Amino acid sequence: MKKLLILKILLCLAGNSILLAQTTRIDFVEYSLDNGLHVILHQDNSTPVVAVTMMYHVGSKNENPDRTGFAHFFEHLMFEGTKHIDRGEYDRYVEGAGGTLNAYTSFDVTYYFELLPSNQLELGLWLESERLLHATVDSVGIATQKDVVIEEMKQTRDNQPYGRLLIETLSRAYTKHPYRWDVLGREDHIRNAEDHEFRNFHSMFYVPNNAVLTIAGDIDIEDTRELVEKYFGDIPKGTAEIYRPQTVEPVRTSEVRDTVYDNIQLPLVIQAYHIPEQGSDDYYAVDMLTALLSRGQSSRLHRVLVDEQQIAMMVQAMPLGLEHPGLAIIYAMPNIGTGPETLEAAINEELQEIRREMISEFELQKVINQTENSFVNSNTTIANRANNLAMHHTIYNNAGKINTELERYMEVTRQDILRVAKKYFREDNRVVLYFLPEPGN
Repeated sequence: MKKLLILKILLCLAGNSILLAQTTRIDFVEYSLDNGLHVILHQDNSTPVVAVTMMYHVGSKNENPDRTGFAHFFEHLMFEGTKHIDRGEYDRYVEGAGGTLNAYTSFDVTYYFELLPSNQLELGLWLESERLLHATVDSVGIATQKDVVIEEMKQTRDNQPYGRLLIETLSRAYTKHPYRWDVLGREDHIRNAEDHEFRNFHSMFYVPNNAVLTIAGDIDIEDTRELVEKYFGDIPKGTAEIYRPQTVEPVRTSEVRDTVYDNIQLPLVIQAYHIPEQGSDDYYAVDMLTALLSRGQSSRLHRVLVDEQQIAMMVQAMPLGLEHPGLAIIYAMPNIGTGPETLEAAINEELQEIRREMISEFELQKVINQTENSFVNSNTTIANRANNLAMHHTIYNNAGKINTELERYMEVTRQDILRVAKKYFREDNRVVLYFLPEPGN
């Protein structure tokens, strides 16, 4: 399962990135069935593989504040079995056909996929239609998955060094919006939830009119349309009104500062700044600003804090881009003998410089090159293209943005970066956490 707040892979500059960007248009066909299921088909016959994916527009932000973790719970439960697939047999079908499968849950979506040999396309469609129409949501599966997801909470978050970094940050950055809890949710919410609560959640969100089916790879468009109709056309549309949170997080007017003690050996300094939602004009400039700060060894924070001053072992800046306004997060680990106050002061000094003076043309071009390279790499595989098409439709209601996003980044100017630095990277718009070892560690 994919986890949120991990170190991003740092990408090298690519001299031919402009050429690559000009040759990566992704063609696709999209339409909707009568039951509301949106379908996206992308044909690429270069390799004999096909990705069959289903994205549901439900994540942790759609949950009841007293029953968090449900979306992640269903990521697990919907592998449990269906009316026609015995419990625990879902994986066997895919692996027996020479394929792989997985899923992830985020704040905004839940995503399932199978990557199969292209001659097994029909198998993938049957499996996803079974999951959609006949998923087993019974007391046995619920009890089993309660234990599974609670154990995952312990292993990947609660008992993992720095595992609570994100939830400790979110719970202070958000006071009203449902982004204030993490995707895994709370153990007592899952443990105490009754079967009918899970069934109600399932019947609301896991329906054709809240999903997009994306099929990418070695397919024939017309043949695939017929198969989609065969397996999904008669699935009933959901009847419950789908819950979409309307809460707007109040504008922050003062810094929040706190200290968290954990079972760790080395401290971390965390800063989280409120930023606009993905797809907004300012988001692209914020994303490029975080790249300028920490992408690569020549980035500003790495060069100054790690190489020159040698007060940090590592430093990373990244946007937590979300459907609703998210966060830009900076986290750094002090070098031995350096206190968190010293490291934070150095970070603040660099941010002040970013807010004070416009970056150079050279720095802008470097970030443009990095962005082009990263963007092209994100669409090189069939699996990634399927995911990105589904995400653009779900979040923006516009799958075609996959072919125009790079242009939005290329339109960012030095003036835009200076403007968003002043607008969002302010002391009164942030949370500062010192993540420190427990006394005695």
